[in-house]
Amino acid sequence: MSAAPLRLALVGNPNCGKTALFNQLTGSRQKVANYAGVTVERKEGRLHTPAGNSYAVLDLPGAYSLHAASLDEAITRDFCRGFLPGEAAPDVLVCVVDATNLRLHLRFALEVRELGKPMILAVNMIDAAQRRGIAIDLAALERELGVPVVETVAVRRNGARALVERIDAMAKDPHPPRRALEAGAESTPEQALHAETRRLLSLAVGMPTRTARVDDALDRWLLHPLFGLLTLAAVMFLIFQAVYAWATPVMDAIDASAGALGEWAAGALPEGPLSSLLVDGVIAGLGGVVIFLPQILILFAFILALEESGYLPRAAFLLDRMMASAGLSGRSFIPLLSSFACAIPGIMATRSIQDPRDRLATILVAPLMTCSARLPVYALLIGAFIPAREVGWFNLQGLVLFGLYMAGIVSALAVSWVMKKYRRDKSEHPLLLELPSYRIPHPRDLLIGLWERAMIFLKRVGGIILALTILLWFLLSFPAPPDGATGPAIDYSFAGRIGHALAAFFAPLGFNWQISIALIPGLAAREVAVASLATVYALSAADDEAAAEALTPLIADGWSLATGLSLLVWFIYAPQCIATWAAIKRETGSWKTMAMAAGYLFVLAYLASMITYQVAVALGAG
Repeated sequence: MSAAPLRLALVGNPNCGKTALFNQLTGSRQKVANYAGVTVERKEGRLHTPAGNSYAVLDLPGAYSLHAASLDEAITRDFCRGFLPGEAAPDVLVCVVDATNLRLHLRFALEVRELGKPMILAVNMIDAAQRRGIAIDLAALERELGVPVVETVAVRRNGARALVERIDAMAKDPHPPRRALEAGAESTPEQALHAETRRLLSLAVGMPTRTARVDDALDRWLLHPLFGLLTLAAVMFLIFQAVYAWATPVMDAIDASAGALGEWAAGALPEGPLSSLLVDGVIAGLGGVVIFLPQILILFAFILALEESGYLPRAAFLLDRMMASAGLSGRSFIPLLSSFACAIPGIMATRSIQDPRDRLATILVAPLMTCSARLPVYALLIGAFIPAREVGWFNLQGLVLFGLYMAGIVSALAVSWVMKKYRRDKSEHPLLLELPSYRIPHPRDLLIGLWERAMIFLKRVGGIILALTILLWFLLSFPAPPDGATGPAIDYSFAGRIGHALAAFFAPLGFNWQISIALIPGLAAREVAVASLATVYALSAADDEAAAEALTPLIADGWSLATGLSLLVWFIYAPQCIATWAAIKRETGSWKTMAMAAGYLFVLAYLASMITYQVAVALGAG
């Protein structure tokens, strides 16, 4: 039986190029999972060297210190020490440092060396350091540190050749470094660490300037209190438009393909429960899952590009003070903005938030952002109850729609402020960020990152959505209408009976039994409520747009203005998307957190709708 392959662990500060180096070493031979019991991603790949050797390579979460201040850092610390449950200790640590920022990164390398494990120091981005005139004496570093030191350029073909050769040599003779860092009688270990870092820099690194002139010139504009915010607003507007607009043609194509596949399956199979399950349950469910993928890939393409370019930490820095006043952090901004397209990619984007407390707060308020799925419902209700007239220079219907968006934003900030007010941990967690050098993102790393995100989304979220969609199909399809039934089929189904039972519960909100029924399939996706209402009113429409056009006069005549306004407010808050619930569960690893999110959103929706309805009735709109 062959021996287990040598395990290499890549460690380093965020923005050191560690993941790019991991991609260089392993290519497509990667698998992504989670560490046991936590939501931190575990990335492992296989390295095959020209010498014929094979190694298991793990890309550990970025860390600024082994004195953990976040879950990511705790995972890295425990893994390096061999204390992580279910994980074998690494045989060799490859500490990756940024050659253009050794003042910060060497300090962490010294901490890693003190673990006493076999170690290689990979001085990455050596090309960028040379362009800036930074002189690094690798031989001096190797002599003083007592560990092998190699230069790498992770984004260049064969840029890790020297590292691979050292790994092969280390496999034959792994020797731990000397643990020579000792604090003097009048200094603390932290002071000794800084002193040793300064000594190494003075011996082995020549810095012509503290930062590159290009970085300084860009930061003068991009970190300016006014122009920086304007630039950030333009970047965010582009992301918002791209996620919302660029994905639409692909989403339409996926929707049309799912519809065509459903029609083909319906024609190929005899009519009956099996055909209905396959067409209305499985195919429709899969289509409902995959249709979110273009938005997610476009969003993460921007996020990965901004992160690789070095701009994302600067955006977080600009907005930190504003977001902190509401109990969030600067890193919360992009996830919340992306939630305007869909809360699912917004929740997934919270992985860039290092502080677990801020990340949880962002996940919980992300569903309050007005996602694009609400627009069909908003368009239906605004068209039915809000007159199309001008108010000054503005359209009244447009103002109402803008007000609904603003209500979601203000509500999210208010909820996060309340959570901050009543949470047990009252301590302030300042945002500590390294502002890395600007660089052009490498297309290979972007493509690998997008592939990983696509697989994570389809595997983690798809199964839950598909299962629950099949359950909804069952509730909507059984039992079948009795012979001679004249009403819509949904009226006789389990879902229809539930709708009649819920009518009394929703009566204080002004909802009738038809609305109550529509809320049930609306669990799959908010926009489904339009087609569901059409079914309830026995309308036959080819698509949701036609259904809305037919529904508008019916609900305008059959519902009061108070009911229409109440339903509008309901959709601002209501947790009516199973996909969002699944994303919260997967990202937090907690059914309790998912239930808490759904519960507080439901309570907000119920109270806000009831107040809206009762006030509107009191004002004569009933």
